[in-house]
Amino acid sequence: MAFLNFRRNPENELEAGGRKASQTAVEKKEISCPNCHRAIAVEKLGDTLNCCPHCGHHFTVSARSRIAMITDRNSFHEMFSDVVSQDPLQFHEYDQKLDKAQRSSGENEAVVCGTASIGGAKCCFFVMESKFMMGAAVGERLTRLFEHAISERLPVVGYTVSGGARMQEGLFSLMQMAKVSGAVFKHSQAGLLYMPVLTGPTTGGVTASFAMEGDIILAEPGAIIGFAGARVIEQTTRKNLPKGFQTAEFLLEHGFVDAIVPRSEQRVVLSRLLKLHAERSGQ
Repeated sequence: MAFLNFRRNPENELEAGGRKASQTAVEKKEISCPNCHRAIAVEKLGDTLNCCPHCGHHFTVSARSRIAMITDRNSFHEMFSDVVSQDPLQFHEYDQKLDKAQRSSGENEAVVCGTASIGGAKCCFFVMESKFMMGAAVGERLTRLFEHAISERLPVVGYTVSGGARMQEGLFSLMQMAKVSGAVFKHSQAGLLYMPVLTGPTTGGVTASFAMEGDIILAEPGAIIGFAGARVIEQTTRKNLPKGFQTAEFLLEHGFVDAIVPRSEQRVVLSRLLKLHAERSGQ
């Protein structure tokens, strides 16, 4: 029967393996800013931390670039890099999609974890890679990181960006929301600080779990943050959404985010907050 023919030719880009991840700024020679539509020479973006020099739009950056921007030089020590995704359901062509994501991003998984210092303040640090989606390995890496932070009495700083959990891993992927949330709770019960920084887009299961469970939640300007997409919500509720819905500014206005911090100020702000917490907790 036609509706059981799973191996038919794809009819659109989603069926063909998903939309292609948009190129990061460093992958092109010249780009047009999606906000102000002005041309930008990529070679100049390094001076502005991959932000538009005209309007300040924040472009997506890779996990490694983020680590270099935020942490002290040579202070980051990676952990749990041996924890990688499997294919527990033997999902059709999932291994090919994983291989494609790994080749395009240069990472073997959707999150990079380790310890680092920010302005001299030591912490556990994680950064999500925008070209992956959350799977079981992400949950395992983050859980181990929070457990390490508890044992070493360290705060956790994390950068989120994700389209949500991988359907190809089924419940193995979805259960990571509860698993990581449990680790975050234990870290909080130990009296330790957790600060997520939400970057665009932070959606799906990431938003529904550890992205919104921090003691202090920061966000980049203009970041898209939500669970379901705005179009899906409008079609479901049959109502027009307010202007700016699911942007960092909208969430700040409605109390879901504590502060919006431009990329150029993040290192200083995170360092100050880490040191303030350390002083008050006697660390």
